[in-house]
Amino acid sequence: MKFKILYVLALIVTIGFTSCSNLEEELNGTVSAGDVNTLLDENPDFESLIGASYGEMRLPYQDQSRFWAAQQHTSDETMGPTRGPDWDDNGVWRVMHNHQWDADHSFLGETFNDLMAIIYSTTNILRFPTLPANVDAEARFLRAFTVLSVVDGWGQVPMREPGEDLINSPRVMQADEAVDFIISEVNAVMADLPDGPANRANKDAAKVLLMKAHLNKGTFTSRDAPKFDDADMQAVIDLADEIMGSGAYSVADNFYDNFAPNNDQISTENIFTAENIGGSSSGNVRSRWMCTLHYNQNPSGWNGFTTIADFYNKFDDADVRKGGDYTGTTDISGIKVGFLQGQQFDQDGTALEDRKGAPLFFTEEVALTETGQNLEVTGVRVIKYPLDYVGGDNADNDYVYYRYSDVLLMKAEAMHRKNGDATGAAAVVNMIRSKRNMPDLSSISLDELIDERGFELYWEGHRRQDLIRFGKFLDAWNEKPATGSERLLFPIPTLQLALNPNLQQNAGY
Repeated sequence: MKFKILYVLALIVTIGFTSCSNLEEELNGTVSAGDVNTLLDENPDFESLIGASYGEMRLPYQDQSRFWAAQQHTSDETMGPTRGPDWDDNGVWRVMHNHQWDADHSFLGETFNDLMAIIYSTTNILRFPTLPANVDAEARFLRAFTVLSVVDGWGQVPMREPGEDLINSPRVMQADEAVDFIISEVNAVMADLPDGPANRANKDAAKVLLMKAHLNKGTFTSRDAPKFDDADMQAVIDLADEIMGSGAYSVADNFYDNFAPNNDQISTENIFTAENIGGSSSGNVRSRWMCTLHYNQNPSGWNGFTTIADFYNKFDDADVRKGGDYTGTTDISGIKVGFLQGQQFDQDGTALEDRKGAPLFFTEEVALTETGQNLEVTGVRVIKYPLDYVGGDNADNDYVYYRYSDVLLMKAEAMHRKNGDATGAAAVVNMIRSKRNMPDLSSISLDELIDERGFELYWEGHRRQDLIRFGKFLDAWNEKPATGSERLLFPIPTLQLALNPNLQQNAGY
């Protein structure tokens, strides 16, 4: 029966947020909403249902071509250069870098669909009248977490009520309603969420989600002129103080422990993660290193993504976040963590070569389209997650959604935006800087705060949201011209517009 339930759930997720004649005929010819409910009601396995929703989060959040790409490749942190015949992918990476996407961009469309599948599956769990309080809380938290991602990217969110007839087109929440929904839902379930562990929805993860909602509320509702209400900023500060006062977290002594294969055991920062089980079951967390490593490194990578020289050069050489050796990675392969620039070596200190026999020397400069003799080695590579050499394709590194340093940085930002407390904000940021081998700041500006977020959170999928909130997302950078305000939102995918008449295309597309 468990298999039957999950099979039917998977089937209806694919149609849950659509409405057109062909799909209605298919639904009516196979299984109705009532039939689905009857099958699920026969013997509901609530743990399997909520487990399936956690599993659905793996693709859109961990894969290199989904939500992470939408947040990173549209920013000043990440580039996906075409290297001769490699990594062209019909121009999807160039289009994202240059802010030239349209409503038919394949990766953005697939990201929207995958996120909506999570919202549908969690909503469907909520229709059970006998749902245990803890499962109800987890489902509502995961739904609110995903709603924030959708409103962040597209500014509107299709939504059904639990048990609603699948034939009806979902209504659409606009940004203001969506943010209010997130805040209301998370507050409503807080008491029923557990204290931990980090790889399940928990009270502190809920507090971080509330911080994200309050901090970005004025951006989501007024993209081209963000507004920061004092009450929202105070909510961010108060929630941060609750987390800080719990004594459950501290800034990690080793930055990279937060992302290591055993980060579930050694991180002192991680608040909400996706559980990956090494060698057995995981999302595509390995893409964080495979997409950037060269073919002749260990493991043989995909030789794709890089950071941009201007971003890399903001780091002080003394900053441990710029990189260095990490036991369990460098001693096995010679690969360092952080940023890989210059000549690369194996674990024995032997200089590596590219496929043409030239030195494997990663350059700072990189172009969107590489055609020269050095096209394999352009661009500084990024290793945020220490490599798992045991788990294989199913790496053991739990994927990090929320961690303590982000809480501190959000508090500092809210303090600065609420009353211009540059000194107090700097004191909070210094809690991080002191662990990263960086000197204390006596005060901090907003421009310095966005840089601090880059230093600490690079490659974690936050950058687009941060740049928009700080008013820098439309600026020009490496090969990208200044862009228009319509790019503050992604377009609603063409297919979704056809399927749901309640959706309206975003302005400018």
